[in-house]
Amino acid sequence: MGGEILRILYYRPMQPIADIASSLSKSIPSVTKQINTLLTKKVIVEKGYAASTGGRKAIQYMINEDLKYSIISIAIDQFYTSISSSNLKAEIISSHNNIPIDLRDRNATDAILEALDKFISTTQIVMDQVIGIGISMPGFVDSDTGLNESYHEESPLYNIRKLVKQKFSLPTIIDNDSRCIALAERKFGDAQGSSHSLVINLNWGVGLGILINDDIFKGTSGYAGEFSHIPLSDTLTLCSCGKRGCLEVEASISAAVRNIERDIKNGEYSIYDKLAKEYINKIDALIEAAQIGDQVAINNIGKIGYLLGKGISTLIHILNPNKIIISGRGAEIGDILAPHIQVAINEYSIPKIAKKTTLSISHLNKRAQQLGTTALVIEKYITNIIN
Repeated sequence: MGGEILRILYYRPMQPIADIASSLSKSIPSVTKQINTLLTKKVIVEKGYAASTGGRKAIQYMINEDLKYSIISIAIDQFYTSISSSNLKAEIISSHNNIPIDLRDRNATDAILEALDKFISTTQIVMDQVIGIGISMPGFVDSDTGLNESYHEESPLYNIRKLVKQKFSLPTIIDNDSRCIALAERKFGDAQGSSHSLVINLNWGVGLGILINDDIFKGTSGYAGEFSHIPLSDTLTLCSCGKRGCLEVEASISAAVRNIERDIKNGEYSIYDKLAKEYINKIDALIEAAQIGDQVAINNIGKIGYLLGKGISTLIHILNPNKIIISGRGAEIGDILAPHIQVAINEYSIPKIAKKTTLSISHLNKRAQQLGTTALVIEKYITNIIN
């Protein structure tokens, strides 16, 4: 139970025993016993009093701020990797973002390991104080086996978790990027308080995390949520998965970037052309262009929003969620996407089914993957801090 208490206090610091007991569905005496053990070990501390509900104010508890433990997260997408270290208050201590690593490159794994080695040395992380390393990446990731079955067994990316664990001698866990984003939304974001939510990870591709009864649904093989490969595209453009007609080829940020570059090549003016030369990551250039009012960028973002809404309509009919959350990098342009998504939902969804589903744009946006990857380590290894 000690680990469960620590997880609760990580996500929601400063709670009285009664609230902790309620969250755990345990008796107050049994929780009090564990709290006292953690206090003795100085893993948690008393921190003021909860608001009075008419009686005696209850003492609140939180994880000891003097503990120097940290968590390393490696958030990987198709073209860029970001590495961060966080403390036990879910605050980023240091980070190296937008490291250009193309997963199609045969040396991608070596580049990720080198980037992690450089991060650890330049930020002077004390390895004995690292609880664990979390990795999130696209693909058919089985968190139980640690394998990414989107890659052939001979590819280093197939078992990158094992390679990281061996090189750095730290507990290491891996999961799919969209499931990590769904975990972040459940613990820190818009999925709090919603028992049935679908979290759309809009990035270079289109991922999906499914939250049912407050748990992440993985399916029989652990690969549930391959939303991007639903065959809803009319263009029959070849997808990265090798199939044609996948939603991803028209409803992802990759599609928006590809279309805006095509428009520029055809003679249309866009500030994106200049920004793409200044930014390391083309997504940043697209977002900046849209936020300063570039019409070509806004038009192409609107197009992917409409097609995304068409795909979401299918999800609404099948799963009837309470909430649809747009998260990941795409949430940064949510004010442009949302109206187009809603138009498509109105057009393609049966009103009686869709009317109880609300559309939400995540306030976590690009932080969601890092937060979820860190939470992955907390879920698995937080007990490592109990001596």
